[in-house]
Amino acid sequence: MTMYATVDSPLGELLLVGEEAPGAAGIALVSLSLPGQKGAAVVQDGWVHAPSAFAGVAAQLREYFEGRRTRFELVYAQGRGTEFQRRVWAALEAVPYGETVSYGQIAERVGASGAGVRAVGTAIGRNPLLVVRPCHRVIGADGALRGYAAGLERKERLLGLEGALRRKERLPGLDSAALVAR
Repeated sequence: MTMYATVDSPLGELLLVGEEAPGAAGIALVSLSLPGQKGAAVVQDGWVHAPSAFAGVAAQLREYFEGRRTRFELVYAQGRGTEFQRRVWAALEAVPYGETVSYGQIAERVGASGAGVRAVGTAIGRNPLLVVRPCHRVIGADGALRGYAAGLERKERLLGLEGALRRKERLPGLDSAALVAR
């Protein structure tokens, strides 16, 4: 059964999609989408609106946006993406909070250097779990912000929150009380 909820955030309303986690209490996150995101999930007929199922996810997001969480402890749905995409996504999850890496460095980590950098960029662009699987921490080799499915402004804001940019910024309009799944 596919469930969903929305959560207000400093980046806009997030759409959380999940399914019951087999053999475990709670939910396995399938997607976390931002408004206007390229390739964002769209609520489908038959999905169940279940805000309470996402309470733990919403709490972790609230802590992250408040600067009190540097790592997410969530269950992700298995079997999503190709084997190559899953390797790239695992490499993203290994990038520490507040640090950045280049697309080339990710390509090296997954054994796809050289021409494989484009394939890595494509795999990163298909990451269905924005924010919690930190593709925003991947930048160009020259230090420039490149590609982000939800827009470069949001990428810059996330990196600013984490202190990964020279000019640190606070996210304007932060209302952590609004981060409740609904």
